[in-house]
Amino acid sequence: MDCLRCTVLMSMLGAVLSAPQQQYTTPIPILSQQQEVNADGSYKYSYATGNNIQVEETGFLKNAGIPEQEIQSAQGYFSYVDPDGVPVQLTYTADENGFVPQGAHLPTPPPTPEAILKALAFLATQPQQDYDEKGFPIGPAQPARFGRK
Repeated sequence: MDCLRCTVLMSMLGAVLSAPQQQYTTPIPILSQQQEVNADGSYKYSYATGNNIQVEETGFLKNAGIPEQEIQSAQGYFSYVDPDGVPVQLTYTADENGFVPQGAHLPTPPPTPEAILKALAFLATQPQQDYDEKGFPIGPAQPARFGRK
């Protein structure tokens, strides 16, 4: 009988301890929010929160009415305060050139090495070869000279 009581007690204890722990967090208030969507494909939205997040974006349809050339274009910004208390602001555009962010917090690439610049300049002087959809050269292949005359 003691084994049965122990099993029941352990089962009840396991059920109580495995209950999900819910932590209450204070909701962040939305201080302002605006949305505008137009029939021509343009839009604008913005919002600001109580924890210093601000967002704004506008967009429109480039080449509207030409299905093969229609491009959704957007530009906007967002800002917030990072966990260290530093304000962060990012502006961006997104269009046929992709997503282009700008911000002081973004890393910058190192300068291109001189050897790479020379190689790119050399490659630009070489004749271009056309390739088919499988990646094979079209027409007679040009022999590579590799610096020989």
